[in-house]
Amino acid sequence: MEKTKGPLFGWPWERLNNFKYFLYAPLLFKAAEEIWENSGEGYWFVHILLISFLRCSLYQAWHSYSRAEFLSRRYQIHWNSVEFDQIDREFHWDNYVIFQAWLATMGHKWVPGLVGMLPMWNSRGILTVLLLHMGPTELLYYFSHRAFHKGYLFQNYHYLHHESTRPEPSTSGTSSFLEQLVMVTLMSIPIGAAAAMGEACIGMFYVYFLGFDFLKFMQHSNVEVVPLWLFNMFPFLKYLISTPSYHSIHHTKLDCNYCLFMPLYDYLGGTANIKETSVLHSKLRTQGQEWRIPNTVFLCHAVHYIHTLHLPYFGRTFAARPCTYAAWYLWIYLPLIWIGFTITSPLVPAHTISKYHINEKFNVETWGLPRLGFQFFLPFGQKQINKLIEDAILEADRLGVKVFALGALTKNEVLNGGGELFVRRNPNLSIRVAHGNTLTASVLLHELPENVEEVFLSGSTSKIGKAIALYLCRKRVRVLMLTASLERFKLVKNEAPAEYRNYLIHSSTYEAGSRCKLKNPTREVAPFQFELDFRSFWKPTIFLISFQK
Repeated sequence: MEKTKGPLFGWPWERLNNFKYFLYAPLLFKAAEEIWENSGEGYWFVHILLISFLRCSLYQAWHSYSRAEFLSRRYQIHWNSVEFDQIDREFHWDNYVIFQAWLATMGHKWVPGLVGMLPMWNSRGILTVLLLHMGPTELLYYFSHRAFHKGYLFQNYHYLHHESTRPEPSTSGTSSFLEQLVMVTLMSIPIGAAAAMGEACIGMFYVYFLGFDFLKFMQHSNVEVVPLWLFNMFPFLKYLISTPSYHSIHHTKLDCNYCLFMPLYDYLGGTANIKETSVLHSKLRTQGQEWRIPNTVFLCHAVHYIHTLHLPYFGRTFAARPCTYAAWYLWIYLPLIWIGFTITSPLVPAHTISKYHINEKFNVETWGLPRLGFQFFLPFGQKQINKLIEDAILEADRLGVKVFALGALTKNEVLNGGGELFVRRNPNLSIRVAHGNTLTASVLLHELPENVEEVFLSGSTSKIGKAIALYLCRKRVRVLMLTASLERFKLVKNEAPAEYRNYLIHSSTYEAGSRCKLKNPTREVAPFQFELDFRSFWKPTIFLISFQK
């Protein structure tokens, strides 16, 4: 099916990119003017900005919950992670918040019943809004949504929303401008009716807009949060509440479950996928999502407070951008981050930050340790850090993970001997504890010919070089270790078992590499050489020198 962009597909301010937020500037100016002059017409612009802020805060809460694997994993509907294309596509999910803020501004000036000062609360007005939403708005949305799933309207407009088969909260706001025009028209029915009846109040805007967004974000959260007992005790609620499972089936099948928030209209229209929705909902709330045990877990940590903003469950915008200290706006969050991290870090164990799979078979997870770089160098905190790392290793071992890789300072030699401490403490571990250096050494050793008898190794006293040398000598391979420091060579040699130490040969010049010979019973094999270059501080570069005749 060919997909194109029809008229009114794009937003009027689409080319502004992030400069679109300057559209709030006039509203902010008017709000400041209201406060300064203590306006007799109430603080209308203050309320508009506050509602907009609360809507974005509500989104952030649902986003954080749905992305926090340690909170939501059990009830996740789709196991797979969000793709980068989806993140880019849904980056401007909040366009409708800006749009509706400006519509509210115009409504306050021109719509009878909204002009002038409104009471803060009017129960009759709020009840009117809720009843009219459940009636005309829900009914008209149902038919308009079905229309957007057919032919021209789907191919030119609604396809954008459905490119995300694994929805998340930002998916709820990702749509064409035309669809939002239809949506605000339907939302204006209960608001306009309450205003025409003279029952409008400020409170109804808070209740309606925040309640509307709460249900939208819940539907697209990819987490089944609605308990089964609620429907068991009150069966009629299944006609009034669209669960995340219910709406997820719509994103998967496309031909059912069209309702906005009330499945009643799907039941009446014959488009409710009752069987699959019930099975999925029941499975998630009773058994939970099947946990795909990762083959490998990588343990990492943040270096600075600012880095925590890039965690996927904190700042979606920050997490989608390269980490930098240069952005001034990041430092505004520093006091809040410091308070939050100080309170939560003693209580939170190592937890899943991200997960991905390769060829649908090899599952990998990144776990985060709630510690910052400087904390690894505080003597009074090292014991607790090792305890956190050890608990994470034991948990991974219990789950059946095959490899546990220590990253950054979690493999600090002074802290735990590159992970050796945990292996000694737990000799019955089934999991293999490794880190970047040992994994790199493993890759390099894998490249060696099976019949190798002699190797010339530069960078031989580095962590990787030492690991390679100690492994090869146990295989009775002669290792010519290039190093200017005889003392460092002796330290490495002393780590080898006594019966294999004579396989480690000190070399102080590159000329020894030219005399390195490998023998094969049937043919002569070229010498094999490694050169490890660690002059780059941030990215140690490993050069594998090929065979030389």
